[in-house]
Amino acid sequence: MRPFVRPVPSTWWLKRRVYFLFILRELTSVFIAVYLILFLNLLYQLSLGRQAYEIYLDFLATPGMIVFHVIALVAALYHTITWFGLLPNIIVVRIGENRVSSKLITGANYVPWIAVSAIIFLILKG
Repeated sequence: MRPFVRPVPSTWWLKRRVYFLFILRELTSVFIAVYLILFLNLLYQLSLGRQAYEIYLDFLATPGMIVFHVIALVAALYHTITWFGLLPNIIVVRIGENRVSSKLITGANYVPWIAVSAIIFLILKG
C-alpha cells in the first residue's frame, strides 16, 4: 500500500505572509553568492595586473552592476536584520532563574555590527 502524499501547489509560499518573508529571506543568499563570485573575480583580475583590474572596474561601474550592488546591499541588510530578530528565539540566555530580555540579546548584536560598520566607514573615508 502506497502512503498518501498530499499535493502541494508550487505557490504554497504565497498563501501566508510569514511563508513569503521566509522564502524572501532565503532568496537573499542568491544575491550574496553572486556578489561573492564578483568579488573573487575582482581579486583574480587584480592578480592579472593593472590593465585587467581597470577593465573589470569599468565593468563594475556599468549601470546594471550598480543596480545589482544596490539590490545585494538591500538583500544583505534584510538578511542581517531578520537574523538578528530571530536570535532571541534561538539563543535563550538565563541568569539564574531569569531569562535575559530579547531586546538585550538583539541589541548585543546590533551594537557591534553598527560599531564595526562605522569603523570600516571611517577607515575607507580616510
